[in-house]
Amino acid sequence: MEMLLMLTYAALCITVFKVFKLPLNKWTVPTAILGGFVLISFIMLVMNYNHPHSDATREYFVTTPIIPNVSGTVVSVEARPNVSLNKGDVLFTIDPVPFQARVDSINARLLSADADLKRAKNLSASGSISKRNLDQAQATYDDLIAQSIDAEYQLEQTVVKAPTDGFITHAFLRPGMRAVAMPLRPVMVFVNREAIYYTAFFRQNNLLRIEPGLEAEIAFDSVPGDVFTAKVHSIVPVMKEGQLQASGDMVSLTQSPYPGRVPVMLEMTDPRFAEFADRIPGGAFGQAAVYSEHAEHFAIIRRVLLRMASWMNYLFPFH
Repeated sequence: MEMLLMLTYAALCITVFKVFKLPLNKWTVPTAILGGFVLISFIMLVMNYNHPHSDATREYFVTTPIIPNVSGTVVSVEARPNVSLNKGDVLFTIDPVPFQARVDSINARLLSADADLKRAKNLSASGSISKRNLDQAQATYDDLIAQSIDAEYQLEQTVVKAPTDGFITHAFLRPGMRAVAMPLRPVMVFVNREAIYYTAFFRQNNLLRIEPGLEAEIAFDSVPGDVFTAKVHSIVPVMKEGQLQASGDMVSLTQSPYPGRVPVMLEMTDPRFAEFADRIPGGAFGQAAVYSEHAEHFAIIRRVLLRMASWMNYLFPFH
């Protein structure tokens, strides 16, 4: 931002010297340099204080590790990497044969237990058997009912479905591989399209002029020349640098911690963004500016500089 402002001032000075044919001597050149230094310093001071800018803005997304609830051999993989899916679409299928066999076995035993329970009730009514025998028959029947519900659930879990709208990535699962129900062994990664966050990291003193509801703008490196309107959704009240976890290590202050920046959540409000949403990769980098109600005239300069920075992405597409 500062470089763009200095280049603009330099271009303005060259134009003034050319148009008015001012001589280049020891008076005019130092005056232009000193005047530019004072003017740019004043503009940057007022603008950065009242309309803060972040050169570290990123789109964040939430991923869900896909871990099957049952273990078995994969017989088919329906989902394809990086193809949009709806909630409930089938991702892959585990061989259901052993699970179906367990369901059939329990159902057969359940029929026998049901008949035994009816017989026990009739015998108990006539006093031929004790109440203890009736309770045992009832317990056997209830246990098989519970086993049947569990077996049906496990059979249903052989078909793994998408948890939300999104897509899978890093999908190396193939038919014939074994999927294991282990918490730390996901078989694929699912990207949730319903959970997209735009976060700008501002310096701590910028919080003097940032509050929820203020207007903001975002320029993504992947969409040169376009600036999208947004608003401040919330300010994250903590920073990673201050996090402490229970451990056997003591906190060391031998080195000064790097001064952290405060995450500010931005909510996209520009209707034009829907056209670019699928074209912007997850984790895309960009810049953002927040416009407060103070020194509103300087907000015009900030808007122009943000757009100039967006146009510069055409010239430097190597971010």
